Amino acid sequence: MVTLDFSAVLVDWPMLLRGVVATAGLTALSATAGLGLGVVCGWARAWGPRGFARGVAAYVELVRNTPFIVQLFFIFFGLPSLGLRLSPEIASVIAMTVNLGAYAAEIVRAGIEATPRGQIEAGLSLALSRAQVFTRVVLPPALARVWPALVSQIIIVMLGSAVCGQIAAQELSYFANLIQSRNFRAFEAYIVAAALYLALAIALRQALNWAGARLLVGR
Repeated sequence: MVTLDFSAVLVDWPMLLRGVVATAGLTALSATAGLGLGVVCGWARAWGPRGFARGVAAYVELVRNTPFIVQLFFIFFGLPSLGLRLSPEIASVIAMTVNLGAYAAEIVRAGIEATPRGQIEAGLSLALSRAQVFTRVVLPPALARVWPALVSQIIIVMLGSAVCGQIAAQELSYFANLIQSRNFRAFEAYIVAAALYLALAIALRQALNWAGARLLVGR
């Protein structure tokens, strides 16, 4: 009969708290940078010069068709061979940003291309430049349309940060592994970690939905 002892895991709650804070920090940095990258790449694919759009398309296809862990290992283990050494946390943020940027680019592009042509023509008729039309007429409603999809993608990237423990980034899964290696309570440690990831995902979704409703929709 299996006896569960969660107290052996919860006694190390300071480490679990450090892991939660670190995971939230990695997610906040990569989400901010990744959304910015996704907007630029989405613009390039929908409105940008043909050569730039092709380069972005190659980046998007490369990232979307390779595993995240391979991208992470390439940045952390591969770049030092070129003389660029990164800390585990910085490498994690870069990998998560690059990954989110590729998926966000396609989501944002879908929102941009769904903009009625009449709105664009109305903006141009008011003597707005193409840049002003994009930033004031096209982008805000486009982001409002695709915001739920972007929120889901950010949460996927946050959950994918668990892989970053493989390069010794001190996030939640790293500390869960450390705790179970000390007390050999792997089942309990990973149940607690899963519950914390679930709580993080729910809290992040609520926060992003709240922010999107006020910043993009205006409610």
